[in-house]
Amino acid sequence: MANLAAAVLDPLLKADPMGPRITYYDDATGERIELSSVTLANWAAKTANLLRDELGAGPGTRVAVLLPAHWQTAAVLLGVWWIGAEVVLAGAGAAGPATSDTADIALCTRERLDEADEAVAGGEVAVLSLDPFGKPASELPIGVTDYATAVRVHGDQFITESRPGPALAGRSADEVLTAAAGSAEAMGLTATDRVMSSLPWSTPDELVANLLAVFVVGASLVQVANPDPAALERRRTTEKVTRDLG
Repeated sequence: MANLAAAVLDPLLKADPMGPRITYYDDATGERIELSSVTLANWAAKTANLLRDELGAGPGTRVAVLLPAHWQTAAVLLGVWWIGAEVVLAGAGAAGPATSDTADIALCTRERLDEADEAVAGGEVAVLSLDPFGKPASELPIGVTDYATAVRVHGDQFITESRPGPALAGRSADEVLTAAAGSAEAMGLTATDRVMSSLPWSTPDELVANLLAVFVVGASLVQVANPDPAALERRRTTEKVTRDLG
């Protein structure tokens, strides 16, 4: 059975380790951050080590990811999959826990902390500030892990878990890879594409189509939060965008 993180990252690291893999904009704040395949893999490895060594996760662990489409979310997802754990998602606009069953661990924003607490029912919770400078989340309850503080002490290399459990909402890594490849083919994506998107990753199908489909064919992603319509045409030129999603 494939390890989903390794199946996504290994070809990217071999083909173009230093080129841009994900470029993140937030037009509400003016933020722009660009990660190469190597840097994305390093963040994913640090996340994997945090999950395994500090939060006790491994194959079969169910991890609720209650985060927006963001470069740190991409690293978190790959980190979860690297240790062979399963990502569970709440779904766009859904209220209540991440799934009808409890998760073991939740990674969330400060605004979704109540939802995370309900999802894990006493399990571990880590909060991401999503601050571009790595500032910790403020005023966290006792017992909640601050991701920005905790992740920085962990190593940026990880040995792939060779016996993973389900990868995404009960689907195996092989099933997710097949779905991502099919989505990429349907959209006509290729390794030479520079894809711009402001679409969410809130449900399994959105995650497959709007993130994994880009990566599995070796394309790169420009993900835009709070898009300013006036800036998009200029950005298409400066970022050498070849395809738009949505």
